[in-house]
Amino acid sequence: MIGVMVTFDCAGDFDRERVIKIASDFRGMFEGMPGLRSKVFTFDEKEQRTVNFYIWDSRELAEAFFTDEVRDLVTGLYGAAPTIEFVEIAEIVDNFGAQRLPQATG
Repeated sequence: MIGVMVTFDCAGDFDRERVIKIASDFRGMFEGMPGLRSKVFTFDEKEQRTVNFYIWDSRELAEAFFTDEVRDLVTGLYGAAPTIEFVEIAEIVDNFGAQRLPQATG
């Protein structure tokens, strides 16, 4: 399995509500996506950055997803170009099962 960290440094242009709306609007696009085990939308308001974390079945599937078209799309959405890092996953502990985290509120 491969993890992918996609970081957007939004210093000076961070908008919490925009980040939450993007997560809400695009969540469905990832549900049931072949090869994608999970995706987590995160943000750090203090550091003015967004980090999305993906878990893929293989590096090939992960790399195939992050096309130039996808990079351009997310750059437009977040207002910053992403830094994309691929990491190998040694082990996963999942204590959530089918639970859903409460949504972030303003």
